Amino acid sequence: MTEMDQTTLTRVAEALERMAPAPMPAPDFTSAGGFVWHVEPDRLEPVARINRVQMNLLVGIDRSRDTLLDNTRRFAQGFSANNALLWGSRGMGKSSLVKAIHAEVATDYPELKLVELQREDLPSVGRLLMHLRGAPQRFILFCDDLSFSHDDQHYKSLKAVLDGGIEGRPENVVLYATSNRRHLMPRDMIENERSSAINPSEAVEEKVSLSDRFGLWLGFHPCSQDEYLAMIDRYCAHYGVTVDPEVLRAEAIEWQATRGARSGRVAWQFFTDLAGRQGVRL
Repeated sequence: MTEMDQTTLTRVAEALERMAPAPMPAPDFTSAGGFVWHVEPDRLEPVARINRVQMNLLVGIDRSRDTLLDNTRRFAQGFSANNALLWGSRGMGKSSLVKAIHAEVATDYPELKLVELQREDLPSVGRLLMHLRGAPQRFILFCDDLSFSHDDQHYKSLKAVLDGGIEGRPENVVLYATSNRRHLMPRDMIENERSSAINPSEAVEEKVSLSDRFGLWLGFHPCSQDEYLAMIDRYCAHYGVTVDPEVLRAEAIEWQATRGARSGRVAWQFFTDLAGRQGVRL
């Protein structure tokens, strides 16, 4: 090989490396409580401070809270635990609950780590699991706002976590996902595929059965007005905001009426406005 050929090959190799950089090594998992998975190049970035609320501020979801807390604590202790799908109404605390429970359990079991995986990065989940499989820590793999459209093939990658292929799901990994949809796909799409398929019972079985692979289904439903007001009262008590009860009730109801909805998110948005008017820092 001539010197010119060698130089050309070196340049080609350098160009390919820039286009597809080598994956970075796994981080020091003791450096943080949470990590975010990124691709191009593959890397786990530590999160110095996880954005979350305290568990005692989550009102109206007691049953889901207790179920997920028990499951997480068993997992942190090294026992078997289920993957969990938190589904239901927007703004009712699904993702907040996952992060709050991690904080609660990690107080006693600091080796429990939270790893966030974006839905669009699901095809890379096998590479992520390779980083986690051999680590001594235990990991909650968290995928927020999970759903799939008609031509979306990402759901196949999710089976690597739920079923694990011939290797099986890593013993030190459990998946918690949130979704507004119980079956992770729109109801009208389910009906359309069933009505147009040669075998309706098999048309969407693969996608619909994906949700069946979660051992825990935790439903989150719209809150009542009393629950909505109780959320705001809890925030006021926690942050020391004092307002005449009748004034607080009237303003809170007016706020939710203008939004056309009641939820934990709407309650927090009202309280954020209230605290700002009262000169209270959150």
